[in-house]
Amino acid sequence: MECCRGLNIEIPKGYKKLVLAGNPNVGKSVFFNALTGMYVDVSNFPGTTVDISHGKYQDYVVLDTPGVYGVSSFNDEERVARDVILYGDVILNVVDALHLERDLFLTLQIIDMGKPVIVALNMMDDVERNGIKIDINKLSELLGVPVIPTVAVKGKGLEEVKENIKNARVGNIDAKIKEYLKEFNNKVEYQSEALMLLEDDETISERLNIKTLGKREEIYRLRREKVDKIAESVIIKEGKGNRIRQKISTLTLNPLTGIPILIMVLYLIFKVIGVWVAGDVVGFTEEKIMAGYYEPFIRHLTAKFFAEESLLYRLLVGEFGILTLTPTYVIGLLTPLVIAFYFFMSLMEDSGYLPRIAALVDRVLSFFGLNGRAIIPIILGFGCITMATITTRLLGTKREKIIATILLGFTIPCSAQLGVIAGMIAPLGTKYILIYSFTIIIVFALTGTILNRILPGESSELFIDLPPMRLPKLTNVLKKTWTKTIMFLKEATPLFALGALIITLLEETDILYKIQDLFKPITESVLRLPKETANAFIMGIIRRDFGAAGLTELSLTPEQTVVALVTITLFVPCIASIIVIFKERSKKEAGLIWLGSFILAFLVGGILAFLIV
Repeated sequence: MECCRGLNIEIPKGYKKLVLAGNPNVGKSVFFNALTGMYVDVSNFPGTTVDISHGKYQDYVVLDTPGVYGVSSFNDEERVARDVILYGDVILNVVDALHLERDLFLTLQIIDMGKPVIVALNMMDDVERNGIKIDINKLSELLGVPVIPTVAVKGKGLEEVKENIKNARVGNIDAKIKEYLKEFNNKVEYQSEALMLLEDDETISERLNIKTLGKREEIYRLRREKVDKIAESVIIKEGKGNRIRQKISTLTLNPLTGIPILIMVLYLIFKVIGVWVAGDVVGFTEEKIMAGYYEPFIRHLTAKFFAEESLLYRLLVGEFGILTLTPTYVIGLLTPLVIAFYFFMSLMEDSGYLPRIAALVDRVLSFFGLNGRAIIPIILGFGCITMATITTRLLGTKREKIIATILLGFTIPCSAQLGVIAGMIAPLGTKYILIYSFTIIIVFALTGTILNRILPGESSELFIDLPPMRLPKLTNVLKKTWTKTIMFLKEATPLFALGALIITLLEETDILYKIQDLFKPITESVLRLPKETANAFIMGIIRRDFGAAGLTELSLTPEQTVVALVTITLFVPCIASIIVIFKERSKKEAGLIWLGSFILAFLVGGILAFLIV
């Protein structure tokens, strides 16, 4: 049945909707995994690029909402969280114990909705390390709901939370707000909707065709004053906290020390993922296991049912077959890279370093119409553009998502392609390495700056929590890595299969070869490269590293090699990325991005050829 105003999730008869709500980075995912185990599904919220994870626990359907600071409609994440929380039956509110003054605003807002609430006061170990004590009983009394202290990543308090879900109750609603809510008696079905009308939520007003009362500022002020009073009553500060962690935190945020630390971290990630995983591990999984054992086996098996000269045989197990290219690409190439990237992302997230990277680079990325959050898809882009494009969902506005998607598609080489490029350009010497690097950096900077100037609207400011620095817990990191990897592969695999089908059909109808002939005049006259280079560009559409690898078979001068590598880096993303871009953006936007990358690649390559060849 339909749940939460448009989200199609089956709610079995007799089940209640248990909604997890909390600020960003409070550890909701640990509670969600503890409640649902491996029985997790993901649904895309209609009209957005935000996904909702859901599963079952006893007689509850558990829904995990995006991390938000309040229930409102300022961005996609808040709109989705609002529409899920408004119609939830029980709310499990996860609160960062070290940041009560911040997190309790959302807690009180949910309580004012009249929802049964239970509060998980998480990260109590950080509270202790910082020399602080919290009066749990008094906090529970003031809020009017059960409050359970937890350290979720260590499993502490999780069983107590599960046991107390049935004890969730409606909290102490502010007296003045309660009086205002009477205005909507018999006008709305839910008190939560009435609160949104009090807080001037235009979407709810239009949906219910009821005018708001213009009370947002007053209600926010009342709630903030109440939060301050509660925090002052229950927080007891004692010692000076953990100075070592605080010192590390300061070093990561100061540009003089933070930038060298970031460079070292990124270099380590590149060496592990870009060199070891993309080279040795992928070499074993893709070439030895998939190409050496799996593909011959599946071709031999398929030949028993279909003639080798038949179209169906080639569609299934041909060079770009659904049963050959897709599993080899997904299992042999993508899976090791995706696991490695999500492992490092989870490691940085669990340690508290990832938000600090975002804060550190925020000012630089603002020149390109982005905020610090965009560093996450940019970093991921060096692993897989397809994966990075999907993660642009975490950006706050449509404008930022378009800018990030264009920069990823235009200028970021994926790890597979980067490995081939590095192998070709390294023997040419420092001069040519610098020409290649500076060209790509200049294109990135100019593209971002121009997009920031010409695209309508405004980008969002960076509002991000800086959780305490901590040693990541390996089990939590591995769970996150596993969950995110499975989610990505479920979403990406059908797209790769579709891409393999399209390429096979293009080859079978000779359209692929006609495209190659169409490219030849451009490669010779504009790029000053041999006409055979056209084949590399066509292969680059199928897979970016195929295109780069195709250049190794040509006899090129050092100057021609640099021109070819720059052009193929800026050239259109691989077909899997293209399909994802069409899925994430509108058809018009995706078409313009594809055409733009095509034009930019040959324009920059042509200019560079004119200058150095």
